[in-house]
Amino acid sequence: MVDTDAKRAAGRGLAGGIGAWILGYLVVYLLHGSSIRNSFGSDVLGIFTGDPVAWKLVGWLFYNAHNVAVQITLLGQRSVNFVAGAEEATLTALYLVPPLLLVLAGALAAWNTAAEPTTAARNGAAVALGYLPLSLVGAVVFAIGSGDGPSAGPALVTAVLLAGAVYPLVFGAVGGLAGGHLSAE
Repeated sequence: MVDTDAKRAAGRGLAGGIGAWILGYLVVYLLHGSSIRNSFGSDVLGIFTGDPVAWKLVGWLFYNAHNVAVQITLLGQRSVNFVAGAEEATLTALYLVPPLLLVLAGALAAWNTAAEPTTAARNGAAVALGYLPLSLVGAVVFAIGSGDGPSAGPALVTAVLLAGAVYPLVFGAVGGLAGGHLSAE
């Protein structure tokens, strides 16, 4: 039987992972959404797809902030990380968004749950319960095009393994180490 603290930590982890993922996307959208909406590339992709694509392009930056490349298939295949290739400080600062939010979510998930470091880290790493499914869904939803024609979107395997599993497990556990020792009193 799973004890009450473990259930509470899993529930907090699930909620924290979902919250960190959504908040991370929103931060990227708030910082770069308008410039992406007004970009030539967004206009061209919008014409070819027939739909507004700025929100998907923001998703690409969000995945790039997790070191997940965007795979572009058009006259061959190539991988691009727009954050890594940027000279703009606000773009490179995006690398800080996922780790900071996941550490915070991990600390909240493990808040006042365990003084033992391994238990606290496990409780913090529970943020993967919410972050992983959204990373999978996001990688699919942010893709443009499909089939044999031109397409682009976050690399699915890397999005799931790196953004969905490694990031929340590592940074959530780090946050859990701190949060497990903090008291609500």
